[in-house]
Amino acid sequence: MDDLPAKDGPASRRHVFERGELEFDRLAFFSDAIYAISLTLLVVGLEVPRVIDTSSNGDLWDALDELEPEILMFFISFLVIGSFWLSHHRFVARLTAIDRSLLFCTLCYLAFIAFLPFPSGLLGEYTDNSVAVALYALCIAVVATIEVVLFALAYKHDLLTVEPTHETFRWGVVASLTPALLFFLSIPVAFVPPLLGMLVWVLNIPIGILTDRWMPAKATAYYED
Repeated sequence: MDDLPAKDGPASRRHVFERGELEFDRLAFFSDAIYAISLTLLVVGLEVPRVIDTSSNGDLWDALDELEPEILMFFISFLVIGSFWLSHHRFVARLTAIDRSLLFCTLCYLAFIAFLPFPSGLLGEYTDNSVAVALYALCIAVVATIEVVLFALAYKHDLLTVEPTHETFRWGVVASLTPALLFFLSIPVAFVPPLLGMLVWVLNIPIGILTDRWMPAKATAYYED
């Protein structure tokens, strides 16, 4: 593919903050803080069940059974948000500098990270509701898409410590966009029945395995470094 985004040389960059400068560190710390708050809000949304007979084991088990979808959704969402944090952590570790366009895009990215506990709680409460499934899928798809935009900006603006080859860059974009496209696809499917929309999400596992098998050798060295 010859239509890759043209890269901006160092001479053309403005408002660039190198690693070690205050603005760079503020971005990293602020991102971690948003992730920490988002993960904390997941458990805050779980309310301790109340039973009339506090000494009744059966009543408490019944109350906990009613909370089962919300508890399950907590752990799933914790895993999802945690995986986004790991991905963002690796991305920031590869940055040698940031600029204003990357800062703005990161703010948009973190806005959806901070918002994720809401659709997570909604889905835990209304698992069989198409709107709840679609909203959760939309938020996950948007976050995954913005991750690609961040990577593309860092590549185009020459902000990476190690410059990936064109082949490595293309593979990274395709690998990151694939789950986003699956979540976008699941939105209309969720209105057939909601469960079918959620089953589309599971396709990320086999497709991810296949994508990893097609990883170019240079990409393997870059992403596993």
